[in-house]
Amino acid sequence: MMTQTPKSECPTFALVGRVNAGKSTLLNFIAGQDVAIVSPVPGTTTDVVEKAMELRPFGRIVFLDTAGIDDESALWQERRLATKRAVERADVVVVVNPDDATEAFLADVKKPRIMVGRGVSSAPAGKGLPALPFIAVDTSDLSQRDTFLEAFKNAIEKTMPGLAGVENFLDGLVTPGGWIMHVVPIDSQAPKGRLILPQVMTLRAALDLNCRNVVTTEKEFSAALADLKTPPQLVVCDSQVVEKVMAALPEKIPCTTYSILMARSKGGLAELAAGAAAIDTLRDNDRVLVAEVCTHHAGGDDIGRVKIPNLLKRKTGKTLAFDFVSGGAEGLRAPPYALVVHCGGCMATRGQMAARIAQAKTAGVPITNYGVCIAHCQGVLTRALKPFMECGGLPPLSIRNEKAASSRRTP
Repeated sequence: MMTQTPKSECPTFALVGRVNAGKSTLLNFIAGQDVAIVSPVPGTTTDVVEKAMELRPFGRIVFLDTAGIDDESALWQERRLATKRAVERADVVVVVNPDDATEAFLADVKKPRIMVGRGVSSAPAGKGLPALPFIAVDTSDLSQRDTFLEAFKNAIEKTMPGLAGVENFLDGLVTPGGWIMHVVPIDSQAPKGRLILPQVMTLRAALDLNCRNVVTTEKEFSAALADLKTPPQLVVCDSQVVEKVMAALPEKIPCTTYSILMARSKGGLAELAAGAAAIDTLRDNDRVLVAEVCTHHAGGDDIGRVKIPNLLKRKTGKTLAFDFVSGGAEGLRAPPYALVVHCGGCMATRGQMAARIAQAKTAGVPITNYGVCIAHCQGVLTRALKPFMECGGLPPLSIRNEKAASSRRTP
């Protein structure tokens, strides 16, 4: 049973700074308890330390305490990489005792920042630094904790406008009192005894909107639909059965997938939908990167390693090469790819997905995700995106696809 907001859905803050800048001390100060080990010995923080806490009115947030950017230990390269991954995952970077070295480390990071000075009363001089929220605090004085938290919350409000995405997973798609039908296949990839996160989030969102829910498998879908006296306002299904569900569903009933809903929630649906156009321009011997955030044991019909490659080969009729990465996204900087197909991102933060989309864009590589890719390969993407276009969440599909296709290199 899920009793709290998943970490991937929580605003996430990476604490970044030099060795002994006081990042771990600040984390303990914020949490009001000893979460991270504090020591004057340089390099005490060796791996990223996570701490989730409730911060009204934002709800559950997550802090990531990182190793010093100037760590000189034998494992400095690994620690810097772990810090970079934490920054990629974060929605906001909290710079502790900012200086030129920290700014150089974050030079390519296009994310909101909050500066915290321990023992200093004003922001350091430098390009653009005074314009950033700055909070001075003496972490040895616990009486300052409440004052600091209020200042920190004010800084969050300044740096996070729109960061939480849509207020509800289903905003604009349904109205209170209507029916929503959830089509959930129970196959070899379904987790034993539970639903996957996007399914749970969609169901909860519907309940929050006072909608009525029908949950069924693809095998019972047609019978369940026939039993309803009024048609559902929306049908949401797993990407792997979207073709079957749409074939049996009257055109007038809106339908989309959990993966597409998740992409909308993370804020990257327009880019991922545009990236799908590159599928139609793939050529023989093109390389495709399949990237995932989480790690899991891949079964014989794994969606990323088996089903997606087979769909792309069948759709294009081309001989394609595939690389697979899980966890970190360093693979996006590797060989030149014609396409990146990313997982649904249910275990990624909004900031993490934004960073990966930006990374692919910088590399000039189209990027899409599992659900969008599957819908495109099965010829139902336009219908799956129609609910979002009708509520003003996306520009016309043809404009995005023409733009994406025109960016593909010519023979």
